[in-house]
Amino acid sequence: MTHHEGDLRAPDGARFAILASRWNPRIVDALVEGARHAFAAHAVSAEAVDVVRVPGAWELPQAAARLTRDDRYAGIVALGCVVRGDTRHYEHVADECASGLMRVALDSGVPIANGVLAVERHEDAAARAGGSHGNKGEEAVLVVIEMAHLFWKFS
Repeated sequence: MTHHEGDLRAPDGARFAILASRWNPRIVDALVEGARHAFAAHAVSAEAVDVVRVPGAWELPQAAARLTRDDRYAGIVALGCVVRGDTRHYEHVADECASGLMRVALDSGVPIANGVLAVERHEDAAARAGGSHGNKGEEAVLVVIEMAHLFWKFS
């Protein structure tokens, strides 16, 4: 029986994108910094990573779809933060963002790590953006590097 899995080595010459929302900048900026740190810690140079900013989480899937069109990127890390408010807007944005990112990943074949936080309170987001629950930007990078390596093995 053959066993296949990726590891945390980026394929030679691979480029990656960090696609990040500008909404909730204190949280998202911490996620972006965590992602940059994780790429560097896994031998992906800063020159091989592009940061693309969009207004909010709603725009992330559309931007991801555009970034996957020309096979430039071996993987995309999507980062954002949606905090529950007094309206149903939270559910619409968080759910549709996740669904859209998955659709783009499946349609394009490019690994997309969903590092978009969907939380009840700003304190919950801070805990996941370098606080007591780690940094989800870093975790998303680990996912996208491993998936890019796995897909490279099959190319």
